[in-house]
Amino acid sequence: MADSTGMADLRAENVSKVVVGFALQEYRLKSLCMVQSSNSWKETYQKETATELTGGTGSTVKGIPRLANFPYGEVTWTEASSRLVKHGMDAVISWEDAKTNEIDVIARTLLRVARAVASSVDLDIYSAFTTDNGNTVATGAAWDAAVVADRDPIQDILNGIKLISIDNYDALGGSGFLLLNPTDYANLLGNANVRNAGQFYTDDVTRNGRVGKLLGLNVIVSNSVDADEAAIVIANEACTWKSAADLKVTSTEDAGVKWTIRAWEVGVAQVKNPNAICIITNTAA
Repeated sequence: MADSTGMADLRAENVSKVVVGFALQEYRLKSLCMVQSSNSWKETYQKETATELTGGTGSTVKGIPRLANFPYGEVTWTEASSRLVKHGMDAVISWEDAKTNEIDVIARTLLRVARAVASSVDLDIYSAFTTDNGNTVATGAAWDAAVVADRDPIQDILNGIKLISIDNYDALGGSGFLLLNPTDYANLLGNANVRNAGQFYTDDVTRNGRVGKLLGLNVIVSNSVDADEAAIVIANEACTWKSAADLKVTSTEDAGVKWTIRAWEVGVAQVKNPNAICIITNTAA
């Protein structure tokens, strides 16, 4: 039925161009990597053994006699290689939508396409952590186990720190990070042992995905962390991100027809010190 003056359908409507009700997660794992530039599609690198050097059988570092030769120590490396990976996405917006939609579709699409590429990079980095780690700890019980008394995330995390420390990496020197997915983060902070012991604290504004400290580790919460596991990583030691092209986002107008939004990044994660990583498995029932 046609509307006449005074009817509700004809009354002016002011629609906010700001999108609400959608929380964009931020991606932070790349910040744990040492970033180096690359101009070769294939990257060869060396993994250094973590075992402390000794003088060998019958020739110890301690107690060298007068005029005796010094014991001989030799560092060893293993050669490995990887190839760069391109992460990218396109989105197309019609000229009509760009000009007449109630929300700023170009700005939102720029943001979302960029986030998709950043997420893909973080997922790639976490996959490298889980594929090439040197230490693994299975929890005594899931952090959401039905029997509350069986839950002991503090000991599980301490076990991970122990393994990394045995391999001569300093997890507690300020560069150690505990990576959690949102579910495990909620279960961890809800654990009575963590609350009652006052183990978790934050002394600064939450930023870069870092939400506080626990047992001497910086805590990062990210959806890039696999369900049913957590990770302890030594930043700038465990992994290097070889970058051929940093994240770039462009918008190209085809006048009167469309806008093309494009984002891309090229690089690869290289785990050079696997023993600077520990994966904690079975965190969720």
